[in-house]
Amino acid sequence: MSGHSKWANIKHKKEKTDAAKGKIFTQIGKEIAVAVKAGGGDPNNNSKLRDLIAKAKANNVPNDNIKRSIEKALGAGGDNFEEITYEGYGPAGVAVIVRAATDNRNRTAGNVRAAFSKYHGNLGTTGSVSFMFSEKGLIVIDNEDGDIDEDKLMEDAMEAGAEDFAAEGDVFEIYTESADVFAVAESIKAAGYPVLSAEQTMIPSTYTELTTDDDKKFMNLLLEKLEEDDDVLTVFHNWENQDE
Repeated sequence: MSGHSKWANIKHKKEKTDAAKGKIFTQIGKEIAVAVKAGGGDPNNNSKLRDLIAKAKANNVPNDNIKRSIEKALGAGGDNFEEITYEGYGPAGVAVIVRAATDNRNRTAGNVRAAFSKYHGNLGTTGSVSFMFSEKGLIVIDNEDGDIDEDKLMEDAMEAGAEDFAAEGDVFEIYTESADVFAVAESIKAAGYPVLSAEQTMIPSTYTELTTDDDKKFMNLLLEKLEEDDDVLTVFHNWENQDE
């Protein structure tokens, strides 16, 4: 499992903060808006919405928030969000995938393109980098107190449908098929484990190393700029050895 976890782990160190938690709530709210606009507000007839409700629960979003997001999207005044994926290259050819939900395609595309060109990258065409990634589910379990029995968790995770497992400092990472991640997270949660997050993620098959300080600096700035953009949901990349 080498390679995957380190990259994922860096992500959670950032995501443990409350601000990041707020961002997850907002992100899921937007995704719910997109799904409701596309397929209605009844999870029984809208499988995308059903998955997102499972995602929200797996990420500890309160039921009230979930309900509000659906009602807001059904309301006449709801924003009309659509989901768009951009692909491009950072400095020295690092592959970058940006998922966004926007009510103004031109604004978002302009901002994303500007971020890439400003920080020594460039926006590519659809399919230009996504072939270097595979879709997986990633569940993160909090083990800050160190009192989880690793073998037992591994056994429970595999039984729930997990494919792979890694211990990473004060968290455990459980990898699943992309489509199974929220169901597996719910099972693990039901078994009493503290789930920090559950998400569908993109794992790179190869990594790009940045050797110059300049490249590292610009790559960090590019990621920061993209993640600050309100339209951006998530950013995936294949930068190896990112400084923690």
